[in-house]
Amino acid sequence: MATLYRKYRPQNFEQVVVQKAIKITLVNQIQSLNISHAYLFCGPRAVGKTTLARVFAKSINCLKRKDDNSNPCNECEACEEITNGSSLDVMEIDAASHTGVDNVRENIIAQSRISPSSRKYKVFIIDEVHMLSISAFNALLKTLEEPPENVIFILCTTEVHKMPSTIISRCQRFDFKKINVSDVVAKLKYIIQKEEIRADKNILESIARHSEGHMRDAESLLGQIVAISGKNITQKEADLIIPRSDIGEIVNLIEMLEKKDSASAIRLINKLVDEGVDLKAFISDLIEILRKILISKVSPGLEESIGLELGENLEMKINNVSSKVAVNQLIKFLNKFLLIRNPVRSSFIIQLPLELAVVELCLDNTGIIPAQPSITSGGTKKSEEIEVKKDNKVDLSNENIKIDYILAKWSEVLAKVKTHNHSLSFILRACKPREINKDGKLCLSFKYKFHKERLDDSNIKELVEKTLNEVFGSKLAIETNVDEKIEINNNNENNIREKEGEKEGVDSSVDAKDGDDNKKNGEVIDDILRTFKGKIVN
Repeated sequence: MATLYRKYRPQNFEQVVVQKAIKITLVNQIQSLNISHAYLFCGPRAVGKTTLARVFAKSINCLKRKDDNSNPCNECEACEEITNGSSLDVMEIDAASHTGVDNVRENIIAQSRISPSSRKYKVFIIDEVHMLSISAFNALLKTLEEPPENVIFILCTTEVHKMPSTIISRCQRFDFKKINVSDVVAKLKYIIQKEEIRADKNILESIARHSEGHMRDAESLLGQIVAISGKNITQKEADLIIPRSDIGEIVNLIEMLEKKDSASAIRLINKLVDEGVDLKAFISDLIEILRKILISKVSPGLEESIGLELGENLEMKINNVSSKVAVNQLIKFLNKFLLIRNPVRSSFIIQLPLELAVVELCLDNTGIIPAQPSITSGGTKKSEEIEVKKDNKVDLSNENIKIDYILAKWSEVLAKVKTHNHSLSFILRACKPREINKDGKLCLSFKYKFHKERLDDSNIKELVEKTLNEVFGSKLAIETNVDEKIEINNNNENNIREKEGEKEGVDSSVDAKDGDDNKKNGEVIDDILRTFKGKIVN
């Protein structure tokens, strides 16, 4: 029986997870017949480099592919030969075991001079190409510079810095990136549906987190769990394979620090020590989570692009604790834990530095949430502090702090809306809370008219007002207007455009609608804009 990662290896461009910019470029080259003679695929392991090279080789040699379609048919003789690894015209070479110059001369240079036996192109896929010796690279250089007609080289590497610049300069370079948690989960959901396996989403998220962006690792981990549990995976069986995660305990510790509950925090620390948890690794993860919360507080747009992704269940827990912790507290937490991270290992009582840090932070915890800067009568900015009641609510009757408090808690509004309606949170990122008018309504300004019209829908408006009530503990109605002059973070704007094309509730799994024949041309334009950091001027 084939392993899961081999059985579900992508066979066309749509099935390759993420790497959209690379796929768009290759697809356009195939359709325009503007194919390069040499490509360099570089990036982390297990993110689709060799897989995409095979799909590309199949597509350009496919006997039944139509001119308006870049995907191989996977049914003709050429496609089947390449899939099975029996094609004479598509050669995969492992440079790690063919490092010498003689191997390059015999297996690559000599073979490249022979015309394709039965297909249009002869393709050499050289994996881990950085392992070639200097003399082997020198021998390959001339062939790369002036390749025979209808010969294509695809060089794959995880360590591009080890390659000579003379080789790199003769290739079209594509940088692959790690796959985020949500995309890994989508692929795993697709696999368990096909295999008729039952598994909770939190188990799939745990697998995705531990794969650290490597799809093959996630599929292998799922396969190991299935081998133990069969078709019905339980948390108990998953825990036998998945390395232990203490992120849930980290969230609990942050909540205890926010509540100044040093006794509970010390009990938690000693419980972890008794269970054999590596405290230095625990503190490193704690710092990473605090960083994520801080980034989301500073700018939700930054959190989307550079924050650590943990999966939906943990994200909800973190959003909940994030709403209770102020920026000044987070900075103190981070500074303290950065100082004790290394001393923990050499401490006579290993947990003592962490216990001391917890006690000091609980004593120094002010519980004050800083508002956004406001303008004084003299025109200068001042930073106001808003004191929150024990029930985490504030009195919005104070005219001076109304809009400041709204702005200070806006990231929490976005987080809560996201749990109800994922696409709506992206639209709200494109608006700017202006003021609370005389009628007590919160005025939201949008850059685009169609965003305003979406918020004016009665059901959507009701959902937003319900969320505002949950966050602020006060009934707060909204009114909307259009202001084309407001500035939006570029990343947010691109994300908003992308999400507008998605249907709510549609699974983003590997067999979803990226490559559907009905895909709008606008989505392709959006991908190109994101790739080259461009924008539509007119």
